[in-house]
Amino acid sequence: MSVAPLTPLPPLRDVIQRHGLSANKALGQNFLFDQQLLDRIARVPGDLQDQEVLEVGPGPGGLTRALLLAGAKVTAIERDHRCIPALEELGALFPGRLRLIEGDALEIDAPALFEGRPHIASNLPYNVGTALFVGWLSSDWRPWWQSLTLMFQREVADRIVAGANDDAYGRLAVLAQWRSTARIAMPVHRSAFTPPPKVMSAVVHVVPTDAPEGVSLKVLERLTAAAFGQRRKMLRQSLKAVPGAIEAAEAVGIDVTRRAETVSVAEFVTLARALSV
Repeated sequence: MSVAPLTPLPPLRDVIQRHGLSANKALGQNFLFDQQLLDRIARVPGDLQDQEVLEVGPGPGGLTRALLLAGAKVTAIERDHRCIPALEELGALFPGRLRLIEGDALEIDAPALFEGRPHIASNLPYNVGTALFVGWLSSDWRPWWQSLTLMFQREVADRIVAGANDDAYGRLAVLAQWRSTARIAMPVHRSAFTPPPKVMSAVVHVVPTDAPEGVSLKVLERLTAAAFGQRRKMLRQSLKAVPGAIEAAEAVGIDVTRRAETVSVAEFVTLARALSV
């Protein structure tokens, strides 16, 4: 089921031209115009009919209109004042379904905006995307959101979904996967954006799972910071920065002559549990 606007939506390119908008490099903006692609992204979380969705950095509203057409109730946080009139026009075509907040998403208490657990769907500004993502993953568990559907540079997307022994495997993969499932929902070619960025992109979909019992996030973060901070060194050297880590690794059967990139997410969880008691 979908929701129809009060009047037909004008082409997004026309909206941008009428409001004199252009992508701001300093804000990490790249606009998407392909409505079919935007509709595909809006379908990644599943049925959004009457579901609350948080969108960060909507810009002129390309993904916003796809989410609204999919039946979502959207809360959009936008710091670029130039885009506000275009978003207000869009909201008027979907009465009561778009809540617009002007401000910096890094400074706004997003969980306080919702009574329930929203989905988060965003073509994130490249310059703050990873910081927002890490913040959402570091919240209490189960978290205040239901799922994350996020556009990243392909390099970052690969780091999120990588497994042990992959070149992209590191702290971000462990943080994303130790209590959630993460997958690349679709690649997005650089030519889909205006202006085209220098790199390819991908949409990542993350769904929370139950947190492993007896594991402290702070301990896990210390372990991965030490291990991947000196990723070319053996664990017996890199884990010296974490008191008791080498002894704990040996106790749970992790060979300390291995390097961090060979240690699976499950093994990091086991080691963090041993140090969390």
